[in-house]
Amino acid sequence: MELQFRIKGMFRTSTDPGPAKDEVLELLENARTTILSKGAPEGKGANITSVVVKDNGIELEITSGRFVRVHDAMLRLRKPLAELLGKGHRIGIRGIDIAEYTVTIPSEKPLKPLKIPYVSSMEYTDGAIVLSLDVGESEIEKRIPDRIITLIEDKVAAQSYGGKGEHWNLLWESGKKEHVFNEDPTQEMMKQGWIKRGSSRGQWIHGPQSVAVFRAFERIVIEEIVKPLGYREMIFPKLVTWDVWQRSGHAKGVYPEIYYVCPPKTRDPEFWEEVADHYKVTLEVPLDMIAEKIDKPIGGLCYAQCPPFWPFLQGETMPDDGLPLYVFDRSGTSHRYESGGIHGMERVDEFHRIELVFLGTPEQVVAHSEAMQERYMHIFNDILDLEWRTAWVTPWFMAQEGLAGLATETRVGTIDYEAVMPYRGEEGEWLEFQNMSVNGDKYPKGFNVKCQSNQELWSGCSGIGLERWASAFYAQKGLEPDGWPDAFREIVGELPEGIRFL
Repeated sequence: MELQFRIKGMFRTSTDPGPAKDEVLELLENARTTILSKGAPEGKGANITSVVVKDNGIELEITSGRFVRVHDAMLRLRKPLAELLGKGHRIGIRGIDIAEYTVTIPSEKPLKPLKIPYVSSMEYTDGAIVLSLDVGESEIEKRIPDRIITLIEDKVAAQSYGGKGEHWNLLWESGKKEHVFNEDPTQEMMKQGWIKRGSSRGQWIHGPQSVAVFRAFERIVIEEIVKPLGYREMIFPKLVTWDVWQRSGHAKGVYPEIYYVCPPKTRDPEFWEEVADHYKVTLEVPLDMIAEKIDKPIGGLCYAQCPPFWPFLQGETMPDDGLPLYVFDRSGTSHRYESGGIHGMERVDEFHRIELVFLGTPEQVVAHSEAMQERYMHIFNDILDLEWRTAWVTPWFMAQEGLAGLATETRVGTIDYEAVMPYRGEEGEWLEFQNMSVNGDKYPKGFNVKCQSNQELWSGCSGIGLERWASAFYAQKGLEPDGWPDAFREIVGELPEGIRFL
């Protein structure tokens, strides 16, 4: 079964189009092989199945497949009909009314019940999802039906693909290594006073010893990646507004995982006086009262670190000799609401990350990703001495938009770096502790960034999560520096004394 469309609509006219009936019918008959087939493979254009000329308009029923969709057919017919009626008969077209619009989408099984704008009903029958759309002229001009179809097809694809594991292709692995530690590193760090839980969910307070290791990781990144590959440091915003997420694509599916930012409705002290007075009397923060006094969310805390960088380039033209461009940010925390997935220091709501972003021609970006992969291999083999592997997976930007599968451009995608966690057992889940992505033209197009010579621009990014590096390293090497590789112990130096309590 293929994608199928059917529409029943009418071109409303300023007066009875009856006198022009024969000309109208001739135009519509000719349209089958001209206007309604243009751009489609032979025999794949739209088909007019019924025409009724009424005293207040011209009623049509049109069917089609994926090519020249029925709403496009209505729009294509509007201008030639208006010219025919206007020039020869002084009859105007007042608008388009749509009485019925159904779409049949092949699917092996039904979707769960969904509430989707402009979808009045959704049924599953005979191996297909049948949608009834409640749209008018304005909606078809805005391409609303196309976005609805794309949304449903994405959901059907995601349902058939299943989990991320089905898009995991092993690229390289280090092989087995001897591990000197097999305990849960988070529990051991807590026991030794390296970290304590923060007051918010998924948040840790890092003591001097933990921070010393974080800083050693940062020095490795600076000396082994940033300097050799020519990165320049920037500071990216950590409050991300909706317009940025719309351009980056995150607005398609980020909602369950972000921490929202809501400004106060006003800074007027009198507006907030009752809140302050309530606390002074009860010593309880009146959350319901506060909720009434804050405005709608303007965005959220940093979720994926690179999108808020792109407004710096938005609408600009890059000089050829300014490419490739390499920048990085390490200025603050990232935040994700990891509902149900929090585990120790490995999966947290607040984490520290170094974000590397690169921009250039497709050839420059792909070459740089290969150079970065070599740098990571050196770090994880020669300095940290980890047991690790890499895999080609669903691109991170697709996953965060709720999409499944692999990118259509074979050079575009995400490489996950995974480390074995000995305390989880021989068959335990490995930890994704690093990734590196070539994102294709997604961001340059989304933020309208051009090149002086008009060449295509691509970008890539790589997020280095300090908590993830630490979790992978401690799980295999433990917390005792004597068990650490000499190259790393030299970078760390002597660990500072922890904070003592009575």
